[in-house]
Amino acid sequence: MSNISPIPAGFNTLTPYIIVDGAEAAIKLYQKALGAEVLSVHKMPNGKVLNAQLRIGNSILMLNDEWPDYGAIGPKKIGNTAVTIHIYVDDVDALWKRALDAGFEPSMPLGNQPWGDRYGSLKDPFGHSWSMATHVEDVSEEEMAKRMASMG
Repeated sequence: MSNISPIPAGFNTLTPYIIVDGAEAAIKLYQKALGAEVLSVHKMPNGKVLNAQLRIGNSILMLNDEWPDYGAIGPKKIGNTAVTIHIYVDDVDALWKRALDAGFEPSMPLGNQPWGDRYGSLKDPFGHSWSMATHVEDVSEEEMAKRMASMG
């Protein structure tokens, strides 16, 4: 019987894996903007990042450079992204400021939302969408429906 865990230590069941045009620059940006800790970076002989693992909070984000020959291209080449990476933190206002200062652009302003989160969304310079929040209030389904209806 094997002692190998089917999910590597430090990983959760779901792990975002993104493709960027400029993985080394993205790693530096995520360190500055999100407090990412670099766990590992594996490069090919040509210097391109084949795989990088970063810890953000209690989760891991994996990323690599674009590999167009294998269909691996980032959102800027596609023209948009259909995925948003969401981050819950203790102080969303501080993380929001940090992300803006590092070059993220807001797509939905930070504010208190009907579902009980202080929430906003942004895009990073590589075209990836991020949302961030601090849960500030437990809201019943009925109250949330009432608040959503009043939004018009």
